[in-house]
Amino acid sequence: QVQLVESGGGLVQAGGSLRLSCAASGRASEFYILAWFRQAPAKEREFVAAIRWNSGLTSYRDSMRGRFTISRDNDKDTVYLQMNNLKPEDTAVYYCAGGQGSGSYDTWGQGTQVTVST
Repeated sequence: QVQLVESGGGLVQAGGSLRLSCAASGRASEFYILAWFRQAPAKEREFVAAIRWNSGLTSYRDSMRGRFTISRDNDKDTVYLQMNNLKPEDTAVYYCAGGQGSGSYDTWGQGTQVTVST
């Protein structure tokens, strides 16, 4: 089974940028869709962005559209999340997830912490 490993999290000041990576241990094309979710302390996990691997079609949570960009590198079997103009409320653990159908995810990474300071 293909596994997903996130990296790129860290501490950044408000207004700064980070790029998260999600590397598949095998062929990322085995997933129909790959997505980023996040979970802040004491809050439910929420959808951030998704990309359909073959077509490259993307979707975003409305509140993040324009600040966050999801992309993929076919050669590296990796999905990225470029996050710009970060805000303290973006502080969360960010998870990468893969699935075989839109809205259905059965493979999850371990998460990477993003902390945005004021």
